Amino acid sequence: MIILGIESSCDETGVALYDTEQGLRSHALHSQVAMHAEYGGVVPELASRDHIRRALPLTQKVLHDAGATLKDIDAIAYTQGPGLAGALLVGTSVAESLAFALNIPALGVHHLEGHLLSPLLEENPPAFPFIALLVSGGHTQIMRVGGIGDYELLGDTLDDAAGEAFDKTAKLLGLGYPGGAAVSKLAESGDPTRFKLPRPMLNSGDLNFSFSGLKTAVLTLVNTHQPLDEITRADIASAFQQAVVEVISSKCMAALKQCGLKQLVVSGGVGANRQLRAALSNAAQKQGAEVFYPRLEFCTDNGAMIAFAGAMRMKSIKAGSHAFTIKPRWDLAEVSVPL
Repeated sequence: MIILGIESSCDETGVALYDTEQGLRSHALHSQVAMHAEYGGVVPELASRDHIRRALPLTQKVLHDAGATLKDIDAIAYTQGPGLAGALLVGTSVAESLAFALNIPALGVHHLEGHLLSPLLEENPPAFPFIALLVSGGHTQIMRVGGIGDYELLGDTLDDAAGEAFDKTAKLLGLGYPGGAAVSKLAESGDPTRFKLPRPMLNSGDLNFSFSGLKTAVLTLVNTHQPLDEITRADIASAFQQAVVEVISSKCMAALKQCGLKQLVVSGGVGANRQLRAALSNAAQKQGAEVFYPRLEFCTDNGAMIAFAGAMRMKSIKAGSHAFTIKPRWDLAEVSVPL
């Protein structure tokens, strides 16, 4: 079965072709980062308009790269939510319209399920069950994944997600957008020991996160050391990053121990952070566990993860009326039905 996957939840348009026998055939991605950088963050209306421009050309490219045609597609998977309403509408309407014209099934996929399953696209995938860390601009969650549709939320952020904290810290330090990459790059030249920042909820006894207080501590440092010189900016960035990494790493190791598991899957944009990867791998090794990461290009939003997640769920789906809804707010627990 060949599945076309379409992702349009925020500021990346991703399209991919996944074959249940051959694996990932092709994928293409357009990022809107350059467009939104001028505004310091994602502008929803601009994002929606850009998805309209990109969706069909990217679909044509993916088909061409795979040596396939529209007639070869057996089903279409698309991101139904969560995400920006206008952006979701673009991908959803394109997917359902194509499915209607081709008389094939279409399936709305939960965006976070796509991220959860993305490491399964690699040559050495984890086996169920495993612990999953979803760490991005909108989410910092730890889950126990027992199988497709079998997701148990173990810990969640109570306020800012890790990626959001990176973005806000970047703004405080006068860095560009997106903030995560900018802070990480600056932190490489900094001294993480010069400033002592709090480790929020490190010893809370649960697996939840809170990063808003850390952001406030950075604000205090910035205000205290005005005007900021380059060395101080780098030191603050390094101290901030180390605090985030320490908290996330500690919580993940606690989740593995609590569930008696030895496999940790990391996904989401912040999962590309090199210091976080190094810390998780080192901590897991000491605990006799193993960490699985998607390739860097699949850490951000992409069509491949949607095509794969759709393929895992498509067996029981039949061609229908192609009426559709989007779900800008959609709890992953609502799709936690083991297949």
